Amino acid sequence: MKRLLLGLSFIISQLLFSSVAAQDRAEVLMETSMGNIRIQLYNETPQHRDNFLKLVKAHYYDSLAFHRIIKNFMVQGGNRNNRLSTTVNPDVAALGDLDYTIEAEFRMPQLFHKRGTVAAAREGDDVNPMKRSSSTQFYFVWGRIFSERAMEFTESRLTTELTPQQREAYMTVGGTPHLDGAYTVFGEIVEGLDVVERMQGVETDEMDKPLEPVIIIRTTVSKEL
Repeated sequence: MKRLLLGLSFIISQLLFSSVAAQDRAEVLMETSMGNIRIQLYNETPQHRDNFLKLVKAHYYDSLAFHRIIKNFMVQGGNRNNRLSTTVNPDVAALGDLDYTIEAEFRMPQLFHKRGTVAAAREGDDVNPMKRSSSTQFYFVWGRIFSERAMEFTESRLTTELTPQQREAYMTVGGTPHLDGAYTVFGEIVEGLDVVERMQGVETDEMDKPLEPVIIIRTTVSKEL
């Protein structure tokens, strides 16, 4: 029943945002040790889209482990310090210095942290007041489904007002509304949300690192622009 409800919620989310999904978008296939995930990249965030595609084409993410998983919140990957293979693809070395950051591309209220979206990680506001994104690290949004009462409480603490569409998504599909306008959302999972659900159930240590590695085996561009 739980899995059925999750499936229905995801269908609802796609119907709510059909205007976003209708556009022609690049897609990435991410093969992981727990299953495959297909990601659609938003044209509204071209810098993040093009940067992610560049890294995928160079096989940067191949053999990296997801280094941070927080239950009912998110799954984070892309840290080069968590590469499990000692052999690095020559195309990765050709990328050069990856310590750059990307200008924030907030597209509120159209793009927000509903469950299943993909967003860029970044340094905190104290050292990064412009909220620029990491060049390589990303996270899959999971979050939670909000009751009416919880939604009202959360809204009272937000600095921006949610649209009816956002509110409906957070109460039916789930997500992390407190991250809206703080981290750039640049894509969404169109297949494999059940894989992220399984990742949410793995055991982690005190630093939120999985005890058993959850690995990105291979990433490929499955659909070009």
